[in-house]
Amino acid sequence: MRYPLRSRLLLPLLALLASCTAPTDPKPTAPTIGHLTAFDPSFHDIVAADARIERLAEGFTWAEGPAWIPDGARAGGYLLFTDVPENKLYRWSETDDLSVFLDPSGYDGPDTGTLREAGANGLYPEPGGTVLLADSGTRIIARLDPATRRKTPLATHYDGLRFNSPNDLVRRGDGTVFFTDPPYGLKDLDDSPAKELDFNGIYRLDPDGTVHLLDDGLGFPNGIALSPDERTLYVSNSDPERPIWMAYTLDAEGAVQDKRVFADASDLVGEGSPGLPDGMAIAADGTLFATGPGGVLVFAPDGKRLGRIETGTAVANCAFGDDGRTLYLASNDFIARVRVQAGGLGFPR
Repeated sequence: MRYPLRSRLLLPLLALLASCTAPTDPKPTAPTIGHLTAFDPSFHDIVAADARIERLAEGFTWAEGPAWIPDGARAGGYLLFTDVPENKLYRWSETDDLSVFLDPSGYDGPDTGTLREAGANGLYPEPGGTVLLADSGTRIIARLDPATRRKTPLATHYDGLRFNSPNDLVRRGDGTVFFTDPPYGLKDLDDSPAKELDFNGIYRLDPDGTVHLLDDGLGFPNGIALSPDERTLYVSNSDPERPIWMAYTLDAEGAVQDKRVFADASDLVGEGSPGLPDGMAIAADGTLFATGPGGVLVFAPDGKRLGRIETGTAVANCAFGDDGRTLYLASNDFIARVRVQAGGLGFPR
């Protein structure tokens, strides 16, 4: 059959229009998991009632230390996180998916029989593009250059003795670093023959390299965060007998002037609420997102418990990413995320 000239001219145009309007397969979405629990109505001003918790990547032994790394060369950025028992550091982004970024991430040497977790743990991005690293396996605080993937030791000892296994850290605007040092990286924990310090400490590392002990009174100091004005240091204690968060008032030098219990999760510990006080992330308005029994507990700046983000398993740590309104969760053997109303500290407003 022959078409009139006008019809023959229109056919390619009609085909092009059809291809533009034809339905396309939707972009695959991450599976939704968990749920939200409100303890106070104001919780949903911070995390919307219909917010989706999405599982992004899985198959890890114990995911930890998420840190969002802005990428000036490409729009957005990427997430770094650790798998401490497997001694690996991973990279994840929306465009590039998952890849191993550093292997080993921590201890790189012969098996000494003393390590329970040989990998790096907490991460903290620095303004210049480097990343601070609590190297549990090597038992040091280090700086990682993502471009070269080289580590530079910053602190290795206190009072001539090796740290236990640095766990988490945070950086103040002037370059001062605060970090925790429980015994989780060592076999037999406090009873390890490799443990040189007879306490588990909270420390300050000054820009000149000197290390100061701030507190040695917590059994298992773990997650650590600074308030927006950098005058309050929050530290979690991952002790089932004393599952609390401490708040330390700091002076201009970073010395502790006062301390108090910020929050207590004793009533939440038990079967059906996996996890203990662990990593934290803080919003620009002072709202604290603190991993603990049952998931991520959300606290007002005065310590009032507002709600909980629950993934169905223990959450080890969390960090803001993307535009500052996505909370990434290192949750046992997977990585998840949830959109929140609160804006992460340090992100453009």
